[in-house]
Amino acid sequence: MKLIPFHTGGVSFILAVLLVLHYCHIASILGHKSGGDLIVVENTEHEAVNGEQEEVAVDDVEDDEGDLDVVQPSEQWQTLKPGQAVPQGSHVRLNLQTGEREVRLGEEQLKYWTEEHREEEELRSSFNPDELKRAMKKIKEDWKLASKDTEQKDSVASKFRTMEELKKDMAQLDLLLETDVQIMKRLLEQFNSSNSTTEQRLSILTELEYLVHQVDNAQTLCSMGGLQFILEGLNSSDFRLQESSAFVLGSALASNPAVQVEAVENGALQTLLTTLATAQQLRVKKKVCEDDSPLNQEALKTTMTWKNENLHTQLKCVCVCVQVLFAVASLLRHFPYAQRHFLTHGGLQVLSELFRTDDSGVLRTRIVTMLYDMITEKELIFQGGLDPVLDASHDERRRQYSKVSLQEELLEKGWCTLVPQLLESSENDYREKALQALLAMAPVCLDQYRSDGSLQASLHSLKQEYQEMIQSEIILGEENSYFEEIVELIDALQVKMK
Repeated sequence: MKLIPFHTGGVSFILAVLLVLHYCHIASILGHKSGGDLIVVENTEHEAVNGEQEEVAVDDVEDDEGDLDVVQPSEQWQTLKPGQAVPQGSHVRLNLQTGEREVRLGEEQLKYWTEEHREEEELRSSFNPDELKRAMKKIKEDWKLASKDTEQKDSVASKFRTMEELKKDMAQLDLLLETDVQIMKRLLEQFNSSNSTTEQRLSILTELEYLVHQVDNAQTLCSMGGLQFILEGLNSSDFRLQESSAFVLGSALASNPAVQVEAVENGALQTLLTTLATAQQLRVKKKVCEDDSPLNQEALKTTMTWKNENLHTQLKCVCVCVQVLFAVASLLRHFPYAQRHFLTHGGLQVLSELFRTDDSGVLRTRIVTMLYDMITEKELIFQGGLDPVLDASHDERRRQYSKVSLQEELLEKGWCTLVPQLLESSENDYREKALQALLAMAPVCLDQYRSDGSLQASLHSLKQEYQEMIQSEIILGEENSYFEEIVELIDALQVKMK
């Protein structure tokens, strides 16, 4: 500790010595109470003689402060009360004018004293001891209320069963959760059971159709032997089983090469064609007696019953054929090997017979759409529709598709004159499908088109009809490019026929 030099004579010197001794006494008291050390900082400007203050810095404050009232300094000087302790790093001074000790933040503390810290400190210092006591009391009260709520919840929970108990009860009722594989395995076992009724098997097929839309499930079904059960359903004498089995098979085959290969190897194509041929034979209309002589009531009742049964049988056959055609189209799509076998096993002959006996146009449209897809699919391969660099099997695909002589078979089986018959339908969608197929078949059927007068007349009348419909929509302020697209198809076909 450095004493301030004497400047104004003996009295001033004696006064300065007394102040220094008093200051040392205070420092010893603080050191005893706070357990830390005080260091007197030299007043380089020699202002003590003029009645101002000296500063000290608190270098260390022990953590064990007991119950001392620790003051929280700020950047401004504030008065220290007797018995108060100060934090480490604070500056303490003795105000020589008032004789009171004062404290503020040290240099390092001021360096990191930001506005955010001030706000936190102000918020912290806004609580007085009374408020803290009230807050602690409220915490105790809230804790008691929470304990009561917990006891009440426990009493309510005791009235219900736990999740583990519910699981045990569900296990006893065979209501356990199953994976798709487990479900399909259980359904196949039920389907193959001799105790299963037709209604139960129909319900099983409905569930299987939902599951096989996922590629993995369809492949798993084949590995379980489910494909054989489905093919057996196609050979059933029940129309409903045939229809549902074909629906399941078509859904499993859709965009699933592994199942397509499995199906061909298990004879699915031959089974589907046989089902179509059988259904077509059932749809052949029997000659109805047209005798003009009056019929008695019993004879009339018998005739009407026969007609209703015949109509019901035809509707059943149509439903079966629709689903079987769906399965055939799913099997042949992007599968040239299956397409070649389809042609060699008389597939076009079966379709042509079905086309001729269909008066509604539903089956005709599906057949024509399938043939159109097969033609365009092959054209895309040979026109470079797929990038050879990205598709490593491009050359192999070209080789396999080159063995599928679809258009030549269409010409030979008379499809150049069959497809134009679909233009006689009143449905715009059926006409559009027919025009698309006629354009796709044009490379091999142009001579047939040019010699077919009814086709040229149909194209001319259809063009006039759709042009009038377009003009009517323009007058009404409506825009519909659908009819314009049909007119464009007609124009393109007429251009090829010239």
